[in-house]
Amino acid sequence: MEVGNKHQSDSPPAPVSLTEAFIYWLKLGFISFGGPAGQIAIMHHDLVEKKRWISEKRFLHALNYCMVLPGPEAQQLATYIGWLMHRTWGGIIAGGLFVLPSFFILVGLAWVYMAYGSVPAVAGLLYGIKPAVVAIVIFAAYRIGSRVLKNSVLWSISALAFIAIFAFKLPFPVIVLSAGGIGYFGGRFAPKHFNAGSGHGNAGKHFGAALIDDDTPTPQHAVFSWTRLVKITVWGLISWLTVMALLIIVYGWQSTFTQMGWFFTKAALMTFGGAYAVLPYVYQGAVEHYQWLTPIQMIDGLALGETTPGPLVMVITFVGFVGGWIKATLGPDAIFASALIASSIATFFTFLPSFVFIFLGGPFIETTHGNLKFTAPLTAITAAVVGVIVNLAIFFAYHVFLPDGLGHAVDATSIALALAATMAIFRFKVGVIPVILTSGILGMGLKLLA
Repeated sequence: MEVGNKHQSDSPPAPVSLTEAFIYWLKLGFISFGGPAGQIAIMHHDLVEKKRWISEKRFLHALNYCMVLPGPEAQQLATYIGWLMHRTWGGIIAGGLFVLPSFFILVGLAWVYMAYGSVPAVAGLLYGIKPAVVAIVIFAAYRIGSRVLKNSVLWSISALAFIAIFAFKLPFPVIVLSAGGIGYFGGRFAPKHFNAGSGHGNAGKHFGAALIDDDTPTPQHAVFSWTRLVKITVWGLISWLTVMALLIIVYGWQSTFTQMGWFFTKAALMTFGGAYAVLPYVYQGAVEHYQWLTPIQMIDGLALGETTPGPLVMVITFVGFVGGWIKATLGPDAIFASALIASSIATFFTFLPSFVFIFLGGPFIETTHGNLKFTAPLTAITAAVVGVIVNLAIFFAYHVFLPDGLGHAVDATSIALALAATMAIFRFKVGVIPVILTSGILGMGLKLLA
């Protein structure tokens, strides 16, 4: 047995009240930086090693389920653990507090951006951040690709996905569904080509007895039953239909608010592979189709999303805010109210499916404790996502390095900042937030001195 810390105990800790859990989940919402890997590491340190609320084996079992779902896996993992400990309300509190601090921070930043974005200091800050975003997206493609692209078949899927979105402008959902189909049949007839591994390792450490230990019986509320399955399904559908119906009745189907609800519902079901995977879909819809924001505003939103806690997919809050501000659905005298409502709609419809998936599938996972059989389609989808993210990096680079388009001057300063950020991330393993902040300060200095 490998000892995880010197305070290892054979006795589990005292039961945790819902109030204690609420305080922890609220704290986590404010410190969950570092993307999904960083957020999962924080939860593992706190809940497995330090507090011993859940054993490592049960933690990884829950994580593996969250990994095959569309949506932000770290937020879903928090929801799962909260639900396992304190029933449905525990899951709602854990998952909700994982998102809410980031929501309010991003609304504040988006307001500053829209109201004061042309101020030289703010404009300079954003000018420096944009090249760093290019480097970060390139690194995301490299990081996911190095984990998944293990053979020529997966490389081919990635290349085809890139060609499909870059050259033929195929919708992102078509690419995801096609890759999933290839993975499904490939997993049956050529499984060795679709076994890329989960990338999370195996449970090999023991940190002492946990409240929810390896052999702890499944709580009664987490035991699978068809009655509970139907109830959760009905609850999820009614929640979605109620809000959507209100939007249609009050504003009409073609209104910005209603279209955001419909669009972000679809986006929520397409987030296989993390936030970077859904960004091209959000770009296709929000920038090109609905014109809720410009390409540069999309890049700025991603930069702000990288510097705040919570899932990176929270960039949709920024997208909703800017779209609501620009479209001014409530009229020119209520621009902020329009933006706040739009950002709330985008966030609600993006995260509602995550809660439904956990409450629906959690009892089945807890009851079976079996191996999941979704790895081949997920591996193929993730391989396709790499190609899509490369396309996203090219898109960002084009708008940052050629701000006035082809045939105009290249922004050499932005290229230099992007190269420096790329070197810092790849070569010196500098974190995303220090890179963004440093690039922003350099950009601000260059603009103020110009």
